[in-house]
Amino acid sequence: MQQPNSQPCAANMLRETASQTAGPYVHIGLALDIAGLPPREEEIWNRLASPEADGEAVELVGRVIDGNGDLVRDALLEAWQADAHGNYQCEFDLQAPFNSFGRTATTAENDGEWCFHTIKPGQVARRDGRLMAPHVTLAVFARGINIQLHTRLYFEDEAEANAACPVLNAVESPTRRQTLIATREEGEGKPRYRFDIRLQGEGETVFFDF
Repeated sequence: MQQPNSQPCAANMLRETASQTAGPYVHIGLALDIAGLPPREEEIWNRLASPEADGEAVELVGRVIDGNGDLVRDALLEAWQADAHGNYQCEFDLQAPFNSFGRTATTAENDGEWCFHTIKPGQVARRDGRLMAPHVTLAVFARGINIQLHTRLYFEDEAEANAACPVLNAVESPTRRQTLIATREEGEGKPRYRFDIRLQGEGETVFFDF
């Protein structure tokens, strides 16, 4: 017996597959150490820059908080950013001093914090020539999220660039705009920027539809 929607609705078209929340499988496949599995020899993880990379070394930290104000301790985050000169490195190479892409995850330990070790990105020009403020694009995968959420982390000590950024200022509400600003604090030997992501409720982080 044929199941509904099991046949193509046209010769060259299949029906859309339903979305599914990330569940535990995203950690099993992409965060092996956190899932308690042996790491691979080559792993994309949370260190985007080595000490040899150009630019200011920084640490990005934060938590993911749900609509009830509780920590989401099993979220996975992906980061995409430019280098210190405002250029994206599209060829991933673990031997390179800098890569534009990285991953991290929240855990039950360490107060549910995620962390990236990287460099502060340079300004990137849009196609219209206007410069965007230094930022890191983040994608959030977690239970209850059918399609990953996209947001941006901006730096509070880049006030002049933030004030002129066409993307940041596309968020009309100044209060909502503040949910995209990471606060600077002193880390261990390098600046640390704290950025909590609130999925729902009061102070909900601005998410972008890319």
